[in-house]
Amino acid sequence: MRYAMIMAGGAGTRLWPMSRKGEPKQLIKFIQGADGRQRSLLEIAAGRLEGLVPESQRYICTSESFRGVIRRDLPAFGDQQILGEPMGRDTVNAVGFAAAVLAKVDKDAIFAVLTADHIIEPDDVFRARMDLGFRLIEADARRLVTFSIKPTYAATGFGYVERGTPVRDVKGAESLAFHVQRFVEKPDKARAEAYVASGAFNWNSGMFVWKASTFLDALKKFKPESYAGVMEIASAWGTPKQKQVIDAVYPTLPKISVDYAVMEPASKDKDFQICTVTMDVKWLDVGSWPSYAETVTADGEGNRRAGEGDSIVVQGRNNLVVGGVKGHTVALLGCEDMIVVHTAGATLVMPRGKAEELKALHAIVRDELK
Repeated sequence: MRYAMIMAGGAGTRLWPMSRKGEPKQLIKFIQGADGRQRSLLEIAAGRLEGLVPESQRYICTSESFRGVIRRDLPAFGDQQILGEPMGRDTVNAVGFAAAVLAKVDKDAIFAVLTADHIIEPDDVFRARMDLGFRLIEADARRLVTFSIKPTYAATGFGYVERGTPVRDVKGAESLAFHVQRFVEKPDKARAEAYVASGAFNWNSGMFVWKASTFLDALKKFKPESYAGVMEIASAWGTPKQKQVIDAVYPTLPKISVDYAVMEPASKDKDFQICTVTMDVKWLDVGSWPSYAETVTADGEGNRRAGEGDSIVVQGRNNLVVGGVKGHTVALLGCEDMIVVHTAGATLVMPRGKAEELKALHAIVRDELK
């Protein structure tokens, strides 16, 4: 059967001060839909699964501390569908956790791994490509399928996938699915420019489909410490010792990404077949204030305003103003390329060009403001 797991454990420090420990970016209702309603990135990610995976077969892997907020905002996810991490141990363990639980629930489980911090449009193309990913696994359970995005610029913050020969044994796959030649994690500017110019590389989206038991085979082979831990957790899943075992075992797992721990070594191993499905979609990683600005409509001067508070920009261009407090007005006069974010606890003012350095500021603010 088909399942899906949304990874929703990020901290979102580059979206401070709106993104905080108790309510990180994936849980903030700050993305406005066509209907005018504000939604969280996690709500949007869950909504994409409509018509693809039944509600009862959708899971979220997140910090245990977010369980209450998720149950409140997404009541369709029952307690056993929320895989609560006592602490973050990077993506290979989040995926391994889900694989071990799903393999126990259903030995034939095939599941998609999705992210909770992207805007992906249009939904129908996303669902069609995900369906193709599922069909690739249903045709050959030894496959590990990743989804890749056509690059629009030479990004150095994303991983890249080099496409090889087309996959020909599944209907509709010939022009969309390819064997993976290699993975490259976050290249420097010169290599990124060469990759984009070649036309043979796509961005690695961080989304996957695989059979749970196949992923566990790969985890056992390439990261046996993680495999042993998640299998111990699975053995206690659904028993009175479930939380006790998770709390004891999960923090001991080696912290590493799924790309480094599994995908890179598996791409060189004859026991596994790595494929990528290209997604011709608008794909926006909402990981910083400039990328968030792309979700907000600009006025004639390029100024973008969001949030419950009021904002005024006079003689200014290309500014982002986020007023997070209803009844509070943020006013800019003669400003250009600025980002101003006002919340009840803190206010951020910075040039747009400094957005990637926000982590350094976040590191020195008082703990109660993080």
